[in-house]
Amino acid sequence: MSAQAWWWTIFIVFVLGMLILDVLVFNRRSHEVKLKEALLWSAFWVGLALLFNLAILIWKGQKPALEFLTGYLIEQSLSVDNLFVFIMIFSYFRVPKEYQHKILFWGILGAQVMRAIFIFAGVALIHKFEWIIYIFGLFLVLAGIRMGVHKDEEIHPERNPVLKLFRRFMPVTTNYEQDRFFIKKDNKTWATPLFITLLMVETTDVVFAVDSIPAVLAITLDPFIVYTSNIFAILGLRALYFALAGIMPLFHYLHYGLSVILVFVGLKMIASHFIKISTGISLGFVVGILIISVVASLLKTKSEKK
Repeated sequence: MSAQAWWWTIFIVFVLGMLILDVLVFNRRSHEVKLKEALLWSAFWVGLALLFNLAILIWKGQKPALEFLTGYLIEQSLSVDNLFVFIMIFSYFRVPKEYQHKILFWGILGAQVMRAIFIFAGVALIHKFEWIIYIFGLFLVLAGIRMGVHKDEEIHPERNPVLKLFRRFMPVTTNYEQDRFFIKKDNKTWATPLFITLLMVETTDVVFAVDSIPAVLAITLDPFIVYTSNIFAILGLRALYFALAGIMPLFHYLHYGLSVILVFVGLKMIASHFIKISTGISLGFVVGILIISVVASLLKTKSEKK
């Protein structure tokens, strides 16, 4: 096996091992995730991502390490904005707090498979049809503008085509059945609202991936860097959700910062054949915009309290 194949194998085994430990040891029983636990897990996943970044620096060198860090920051920041959507979904379906972690666990497991498909398809398309990089870039610019213009979009699960199709083939109970996705009733299999919520999370993640994956492809076309930065970001998403859910309304200007980042990486993609923007500059820009948007949000909150 080549060195690249070994790294892929080690990474996939590591992720599967962590997920197995999560579901069989750390979160074997459904429970409400408190702030302290969420902060510890968030620190754990961020620490792992930074250690992995160091491993890439040793193995591949400075440029791939910077690409991973930039991709990870973009994915993580976009994930923070997506937490607003998760909050609305859980609120709409009135999901008990002790069951939310289970939904996010299985949602992230499905997201890993979908992200892999999207990443390899995107890289293959760019290599085969080089002009498609302009399409991806234009899409990111439009997505960034849309994000900046439309701050608060309502969630309408009843309009979701996947949920409509699913309800045609399987009955759904009106009440939660503890933390079960399916139950047997009247000699038929019934789905519970918990599974419907999971379907909603999975389908919305497809929309997230359409924005986030091209954004990282604007930084690098190395599938390993793109995939691992994606996975580390979404692995820490569950803990981040429980850590930030209560204070998400404080980030007034975050979506504007993310809007600027998406427009920037979109323009970088469009101009890639004419202007070469180094990964270091891209990283500095992303970090700078995030700091500005967070500081501005905190200053606005402080002035409102006064």
